[in-house]
Amino acid sequence: MNYRALWWLPGGHAQTIWSALLARRTHGPRPVYRRERWDTPDGDFIDVDFATHARSSGAPLLVLFHGLEGSSRSHYAEAFADWAREQGLAYAVPHFRGCSGEINRAPRAYHSGDFEEIDWILRRLAAAQRAAGAGPVLAVGVSLGGNALMRWAGEMGDAAGAVVAAVASICAPLDLAAAGHAIGRGFNRQVYTRMFLRSMQPRALAKLRQFPGLFDEAALRAARDLYAFDNVFTAPLHGFRNTEDYWARASAKPHLARIRVPALALNARNDPFVPGNSLPKPQHAGRHVTLWQPEGGGHVGFAAGAWPRGQLRGLADAVGGWLLAHS
Repeated sequence: MNYRALWWLPGGHAQTIWSALLARRTHGPRPVYRRERWDTPDGDFIDVDFATHARSSGAPLLVLFHGLEGSSRSHYAEAFADWAREQGLAYAVPHFRGCSGEINRAPRAYHSGDFEEIDWILRRLAAAQRAAGAGPVLAVGVSLGGNALMRWAGEMGDAAGAVVAAVASICAPLDLAAAGHAIGRGFNRQVYTRMFLRSMQPRALAKLRQFPGLFDEAALRAARDLYAFDNVFTAPLHGFRNTEDYWARASAKPHLARIRVPALALNARNDPFVPGNSLPKPQHAGRHVTLWQPEGGGHVGFAAGAWPRGQLRGLADAVGGWLLAHS
């Protein structure tokens, strides 16, 4: 990706925040979704939003896995919906558990390495595509969703090709320990960590009301960074010993060389959340993985266009175009 940051958005923080809050997301109208609720194998549910725009006969399906506390209304999700509309592709955004506006049923939530959930979702979507005589599944994951998707692709190895034609991650924290420590320091801690915890802590406390005694309420309320939150909530609820065990076992970076489908990993080197020195090098990735690591872009930013608005479609155009070329 030959991305050059806008002159009026200097630095990773500006490129991140402007893109999320102010950049124009679509060329056309905001996407309209049709929601399906799927019961999970363990008795829970997820909600999947399908774009209602017209699609070409037999078109591929683009599936987007959102980031931490994201949804089908996240800025990047709407940008990719708009790109899919222009290309005539079907488009779906599965919500991780508890992220669709209604608390899920089970004593769990979602996490960065949940490749089993990714596998179940993608296999169901791929089966529906085959039954309809439609095109292949293309999958893109953003931030947390990108790590989980790449973790899945590495775990599946050769078997992934029966499910998807290609995958891509955008600004994924492929080394979760490096990213987790980075977001807990300085400006990141004061701005981004607080933003995430403002929704994560109430959601966790709602889970505690469903399942009294599930975790230590006082420790959860005292958490001031993601390390502490994951230690109290994410790690124990999902089978990890503690934060260190979760970050180590869920990270996709050690598994990239096992990927056997066309895969793209896009990371800006000035991403405030993902230190540039933690990004994979070609020897970590293997021959099936393409690394795009532009100097600028921020975290899921990559805004383009003229002052004062800018737009996000360049990101969707570049990544979506790469996926479509490998379908």
